Amino acid sequence: MKDRHGGRRVVLASCVAIFWPGAFIFAFPGVMAPYWQQTLEASRAATGRTLFFVLAAVGVFMFITGRWQEKIGPSKLAALGALLCGGSTLLVGYAESIGWVYLWALLMGISSSLIYIPSLTVVQRWYPARRGLVSGCVNLAFGLSAAILSPVFTLLLGAMSYRGMTLLLGLAASGVGLAASSYVRLPEAKESVRGSPLKQALASQHSFTAVQSLRTRTFWLIWGTWALAGAGGIAMVTLSTSYGLSEGLELGDAVILLMAFNLTNGVSRLVSGYLSDLVGRTRMMGAAFLCAACAYWLMPHLEGLLPWAVLAAVVGFAFGTLFAVSAPLVVDCFGMVHFGTIFGLIFTAYGFVAGALGPWMSGYILDVSGGGFAPVFLLLGGFYFLSAVLISFAAPSRVRACGGPS
Repeated sequence: MKDRHGGRRVVLASCVAIFWPGAFIFAFPGVMAPYWQQTLEASRAATGRTLFFVLAAVGVFMFITGRWQEKIGPSKLAALGALLCGGSTLLVGYAESIGWVYLWALLMGISSSLIYIPSLTVVQRWYPARRGLVSGCVNLAFGLSAAILSPVFTLLLGAMSYRGMTLLLGLAASGVGLAASSYVRLPEAKESVRGSPLKQALASQHSFTAVQSLRTRTFWLIWGTWALAGAGGIAMVTLSTSYGLSEGLELGDAVILLMAFNLTNGVSRLVSGYLSDLVGRTRMMGAAFLCAACAYWLMPHLEGLLPWAVLAAVVGFAFGTLFAVSAPLVVDCFGMVHFGTIFGLIFTAYGFVAGALGPWMSGYILDVSGGGFAPVFLLLGGFYFLSAVLISFAAPSRVRACGGPS
């Protein structure tokens, strides 16, 4: 029996489910940082470490979620993630020290993992011929949620008490997330999967276990790509505004660099996912990474807000491409059966390595160089160039040629 609209409902529900964790991770700490610094007597450095705890949790639980999904199922995991998202937000409303904020960050990282992996899994199962497009839709919701809810968080904080705001947001996140999670499900064998029965679609793919994938060169090429390209992208989040200020821009103008990065970071998750279905995953990623490398290398040699904003946007596009195209590439290389576990293993590169290579190393170079951005941008451009080289060797045909499952 064909379900003509079931797949669309699943894609929409997956986007709605991941929307809230994305907003809380990438918007909430930035809006709340001044409030936490004042009420919790925390330094800027202390509030700046919030993202580290998010990434640490993501690095661990992306893999764990992939394993749990094979036993529990995507819908139950997404529901658990929704409850954790709302519950942790309620908890941070009672924070009496910065440690409570760090606990919230850890729980929010776990929540995003519990929703992100199931969402990517189910949409690709429903639309195996459009994996790049549907993965891009999920990543678009995850990426743009911060831009949409940032002003909402600011408005609520000014209109009501902090504890009242977290209560409202926590209940909304849990309620909406739970409703959406009931539709985050895999297609049944008799349901239509973009014109192909599910069993036929899965049977046509080679499928690796997690252990088998670890023995392939392609896995480590993709893992290294995530470490390097992830570092180059996440560094722009922390450097863009500071660079504008160092070049004499007013704060309002300097923030435009970050806005340009975030805008293309969100939009590219849909655009690059769609294009990767047409031109190929590795070609799409390689082209985006080479452009980002050139953007970083050009940054210190150009003058003016507009050129800097354009270059920041190029880096943002590449960062979004990393997220949008990696998931379908992993399926192309290793199959759909154990996608969650394998993708979770690859995500450890982002959770544990990218943060150290990008923001931490950039900050260290700025300290020892007296605030000069040229060597930082040279390094980050090099990361993206190496990413383009690595991903060019990660073709699915190379995995099969190594004697893997077929």
